Amino acid sequence: MASGASSSPPPLAVAAATVVLLALCLCAPRVGVDARPPPPLHGVRPLAFDEGYAQIFGSGNLALLRDGRRVRLALDESTGAGFASQDLFLHGFFSAAIKLPADYAAGVVVAFYLSNGDVYEKTHDELDFEFLGNVRGREWRVQTNVYGNGSTHAGREERYDLPFDPTDDFHHYSILWTSRRIVFYVDETPIREVVRTASMGAAFPSKPMSLYATIWDGSSWATLGGRYRANYKYAPFVAEFADLLIRGCAVEPAADHSTLAACEERTSLESLAVPAEQRAAMAAFRRAHTSYSYCHDRRRYPVALSECGGGGDAGGAGRLMFGPDGMRQRRRHRGGRRAGGGSQDDAM
Repeated sequence: MASGASSSPPPLAVAAATVVLLALCLCAPRVGVDARPPPPLHGVRPLAFDEGYAQIFGSGNLALLRDGRRVRLALDESTGAGFASQDLFLHGFFSAAIKLPADYAAGVVVAFYLSNGDVYEKTHDELDFEFLGNVRGREWRVQTNVYGNGSTHAGREERYDLPFDPTDDFHHYSILWTSRRIVFYVDETPIREVVRTASMGAAFPSKPMSLYATIWDGSSWATLGGRYRANYKYAPFVAEFADLLIRGCAVEPAADHSTLAACEERTSLESLAVPAEQRAAMAAFRRAHTSYSYCHDRRRYPVALSECGGGGDAGGAGRLMFGPDGMRQRRRHRGGRRAGGGSQDDAM
């Protein structure tokens, strides 16, 4: 800088910069510990562990922190760990803030999901968030899935990249389940909606489910079809859960579920469907981050499932290009270099 020049910006520049910074703060998405769960859960009190959950496996690999407001699950060579809600629910809104294991995590699976497999062994329902670990330098992938009435032969998987590093801080992952629709959220953004149709029949989950959180070894399939396995020299692999939120209808498995309409009305679940102003955000997320879609997987489903529609899409990712295996195809520059990645290997 030349001698005698002022090192302070002029007042107008300071004012302009302040306005820009304020706009960025107001418009930028909230992430990490500042991220909030979707609006339907604003004001809902998180449950402490002993208020609503119980350990289901893992012995000493489950630890409670902050007076039971945070749960730490670990995977080592001996076992993983998991917990479940004490109640079953028929419909509700379920959410947790989750921080995933860092460093090398290939083969590691962290799951946050609803299921009734322990009650309905052959006709179970399930709604999944599955987080699939990766080798060092490659990002985690998140997968959602919908099963109904034991229809595991017709899984409705979708897989996404995330616009942040889920190992750096906590982010909220939420599931809305009503008699008419299922919506998955990442932080405040809906990322997938499954609307019940007559053609889906019993494939739409319709029986009471418990809420689960687990960490386990999925080496046989989780990272590039099992090419990369869990390496226990990096163990223990640790995931943390906080802000455990439930807004739903607790039931007995054998109860008369026809009375649940009153509960669903009382909790206003159906009114929580994705509002018009959030649909643009959902479509933008899906266009930018969907990496696999069952609706485009012609190897698994030569004829697309009914809800996929004639265009082979169920929820707004149809403008993307998918290969016959359902994987997203990225554009390539001349000379064979990819624009933005997206080969089969990138789907690890």
